[in-house]
Amino acid sequence: VRIVLEGVDKFNNLIGSVHYSDGEAVKDLGLELVENGLAKYVEWSANMMEEEAKRKLKAAELQCKKNRVKMWANYVPPATNSKAIHDQNFTGKVVEVVSGDCVVVADDAIPYGSPTAERRVNLSSIRCPRMGNPRREEKPAPYAREAREFLRQRLIGKQVTVQMEYSRKITPTDGPTTSGAADRVMDFGSVFIPSPAKGDSDVVAASPAGGQPAGVNIAELILTRGFGNVVRHRDFEERSNHYDALLAAESRALSAKKGIHSAKESPAMHVTDLTVAVAKKAKDFLPSLQRIRRIPAVVEYVLSGHRFKLYIPKLTCSIAFAFSGVRCPGRGEPYSDEAISVMRRRIMQRDVEIEVETVDRTGTFLGSMWEGRTNVATVILEAGLAKMQTSFGADRIVEAHILENAERSAKNQKLKIWENYVEGEEVVNGGSTVETKQKETLKVVVTEVLGGGKFYVQTVGDQKVASIQNQLASLSLKDAPIVGSFNPKKGDIVLAQFSLDNSWNRAMIVNQPKGAVQSPEEKFEVFYIDYGNQETVPYTAIRPIDPSVSSAPGLAQLCRLAYLKVPSLEEDFGPEAGEYLHTVTLGSGKEFRAVVEERDTSGGKVKGQGTGTELVVTLIAVDDEISVNAAMLQEGIARLEKRRKWEPKYKQAALDALEKFQEEARKSRTGIWQYGDIQSDDEDSVPVKKPGRG
Repeated sequence: VRIVLEGVDKFNNLIGSVHYSDGEAVKDLGLELVENGLAKYVEWSANMMEEEAKRKLKAAELQCKKNRVKMWANYVPPATNSKAIHDQNFTGKVVEVVSGDCVVVADDAIPYGSPTAERRVNLSSIRCPRMGNPRREEKPAPYAREAREFLRQRLIGKQVTVQMEYSRKITPTDGPTTSGAADRVMDFGSVFIPSPAKGDSDVVAASPAGGQPAGVNIAELILTRGFGNVVRHRDFEERSNHYDALLAAESRALSAKKGIHSAKESPAMHVTDLTVAVAKKAKDFLPSLQRIRRIPAVVEYVLSGHRFKLYIPKLTCSIAFAFSGVRCPGRGEPYSDEAISVMRRRIMQRDVEIEVETVDRTGTFLGSMWEGRTNVATVILEAGLAKMQTSFGADRIVEAHILENAERSAKNQKLKIWENYVEGEEVVNGGSTVETKQKETLKVVVTEVLGGGKFYVQTVGDQKVASIQNQLASLSLKDAPIVGSFNPKKGDIVLAQFSLDNSWNRAMIVNQPKGAVQSPEEKFEVFYIDYGNQETVPYTAIRPIDPSVSSAPGLAQLCRLAYLKVPSLEEDFGPEAGEYLHTVTLGSGKEFRAVVEERDTSGGKVKGQGTGTELVVTLIAVDDEISVNAAMLQEGIARLEKRRKWEPKYKQAALDALEKFQEEARKSRTGIWQYGDIQSDDEDSVPVKKPGRG
């Protein structure tokens, strides 16, 4: 025999391997014993051996356990939360790099732009530094940014082959999660890029043998750069089909002391995130962005079809950016998800250039974006997933003519949002007709009237309304909660009892007492999200609500009368305007047609009465000839908004139609016109034309 000494234990016992001859073959006695189910694999002493010999011993024991050989006859494998995935290989393009060990791939087998095409793939058997969570103020771990950036530059927009291998059920106890988090299933696989790039010489491209795709295994690339570790799986736990190659790649990085295996700390990087800062800070940054004509940026996230989060390397800051003069459907509206999907496929994590024009009141920068030589807004317009919104004038928009041609092309083909588009006659405010674009029309009932021409509506015939009402009716409400057991916070959705009819409705907490509730009579200010009214109720009039009921969006939609300037309740004739609007809408019990002229998203998220997205509408009762907008002008309790020379044709036509109703009130000195012309207000006065020379 031949004895190979591997090391000594703490008692100075010699540890080694015994090799013997069997004919011309030389065999390892320890390996033979393990293969025949007569010995166990021991981790601590196996660590003294070479990696190849160690892996053979471990694999031999695992095979004996599976076949229940000899000493393993009664072996019961431990429960595992992983399950093999068979025959689920696919090809696609990488849309997003979530982290060093997770990518999102759009499946080629599913139509382009479909939200269902995207599949999240976690790389099998490796673990990279976590990216952290800004919402929970968790910073990225060392080398997490470097790992993600390495994959971003290597993979984004590239064609890859994905070999799905196993799934794993993750329970809330497996890691830090929010309270109430449910179990989720993560899918793991190996991702192969067809051809190696420069610098990949240390990773050998796989040959298509034994069902293995051709190309370079991305997990090996990550491990070779020192950006991750191989997961040490338990017995019978599913693992990568290329596990040995991953171990070899990790070993090379360890020997070279690369990345996380080096003694060096990852470079510190401070990024100013203007998306979570106050709007004033974004406005302070505006001059810096306007000084640079074309600013290189990276698209970090697609918030909607026209709004994005961008990282600007030159200024090490992240900003919210939106296309100037282009708007896509909002979340929950038809084609919203498709618009997001198209933009993700086109620019997610790509290098782009932007030109900033201005910043809005929420801190979102407005301007134009290019990917290569393509104006990105044309992509979404040509797909029929966005429309031009040029109420402030198209002359401010860079390449406005190109955008208008893209929109016109989608209209002519009747794509997506233009599928019902008819260029022809449409009734406007005063009852006249105008050749204009097709507008969204809703059948509504008014549920609450505010001042300044604002009000809330519910859509008639909406199945969501009936569903919510049925759910609320089926609830069995208990007695008031014990003081201290239920402490709702600002923004929480609860059940609240409306004081006028004692009905229970969904409500958002707008204001609450400081600290924990001490008395059942403490007051909470609540906003009824399905009706739009707001009041103060005692603690005894609120109850916790089941998430299945609270998760649906509020049914009340905030609206404003289009083209009008209506006095607020604090201004002269403001109370009269509010009373009149209440009488002809809420007090009449009528149903109305609300023609949506535009959507104002500057109100941000719903935080109480008067906040959130606002629909600017022309409101017409189903049995009336003129709109409520025109009637308020006729009664002299509102006036037309300022007319600008660059208004689009449809808006000019609407203002022309309403002008006669205002003129009627002016001549008869009704309401706000009782003392004559009020055009002294600088904000709304029309500039007087200078007489021509002659």
